[in-house]
Amino acid sequence: MEANGASKHHSSIIVPSVQEMVKEKLIKKVPQRYVRSDLDKAEIACDSGLKAEIPVIDMSRLCSSTTMDSEIEKLDLACKEWGFFQLVNHGVDSGFLDKFKSEIQNFFNLPMEEKKKLWQKPGDMEGFGQAFVVSEEQKLDWADMFHLTVQPARLRKPHVFPRYLFPLGLLQNYSYLLHKFFSVFKTMFCFFRDTLETYSAELKSIAKILFAKMAVALKINPEEMEKLFDDDLGQIMRMNYYPPCPEPDQVIGLTPHSDSTGVTILLQVNEVEGLQIKKNGKWVSVKPLPNAFVVNVGDMIEILTNGTYRSIEHRGVVNSEKERISIGAFHNIGTGKEVGPLRSLVERHKASFFRSMTTDEYFKGLFSRELGGKAYLDVMRI
Repeated sequence: MEANGASKHHSSIIVPSVQEMVKEKLIKKVPQRYVRSDLDKAEIACDSGLKAEIPVIDMSRLCSSTTMDSEIEKLDLACKEWGFFQLVNHGVDSGFLDKFKSEIQNFFNLPMEEKKKLWQKPGDMEGFGQAFVVSEEQKLDWADMFHLTVQPARLRKPHVFPRYLFPLGLLQNYSYLLHKFFSVFKTMFCFFRDTLETYSAELKSIAKILFAKMAVALKINPEEMEKLFDDDLGQIMRMNYYPPCPEPDQVIGLTPHSDSTGVTILLQVNEVEGLQIKKNGKWVSVKPLPNAFVVNVGDMIEILTNGTYRSIEHRGVVNSEKERISIGAFHNIGTGKEVGPLRSLVERHKASFFRSMTTDEYFKGLFSRELGGKAYLDVMRI
């Protein structure tokens, strides 16, 4: 739920590592700051039929001249009725995804002394920590997260993701020049710097295809969407680690919210479920298909489409037995562009239902607030 082009507004108060608290067996009862009696107590849907209705979009059919029309109809319906779908046959190699998942697990298993080199800095949100923590009294999620800007490359934060790739051996050979930098960079280099770069490129390509197909489904000029989500689009990665909890009913892994992004593409790293989406006032548990991507429409798309497509409210829950790990990729309108309803859809609807503003203004407002529901989207309504 982060953005490119607004780095100076990205900040979150530094908080303790939940993973370390659990690992060191420091807690048998949930600390008060994590107890979430404030949460929406909406009923959890047990209807397996509703779960079975969760849309599945086949990327290969979406891109085939013979099956495109019918799959675009499914995409259109999914974005209107659900704001959410699972994406299969997306073209990303399953062996590569298995490697990437393993490296993410290893990354979270680094010793704390290594993680500290990549912890959030005061006034910044990138690195290990949590997002949207704006006060010392605020309730916290039962999770550790790792945030980093990936695209465009010029906006990467060097302390969490170096802008330029050098062979690890070269850095070691010139350590007399790069000692201070190498001590921070080596964690990312040793694990999955290259893999993350490849994954980023794959998902950026998928996101651009999805935006283009949405334009076709909406019967608008594709250029209207393409100029906003061009090669300079913003891509933020957030790796999520939800530790087991002694009192899982008292906490939340991820506060209920809709994403502020264009589209979010989520990969489940291990087999532990925990994602829930809100449908018809009930929480529906999502069982990700093997190596499928979970895609959700964000607030930006709801705004751009003047309410035609709907962002989805979702949350993460935890259990008492095993950690859950996932990685989300958030794709946003590029720097210096405008967030607002597309002109052709305003003309079609004969009204604009949302305000327009620069991406900088949009994210400045977003990061000044606690995360919660679709509250920020409501601020954008006219």
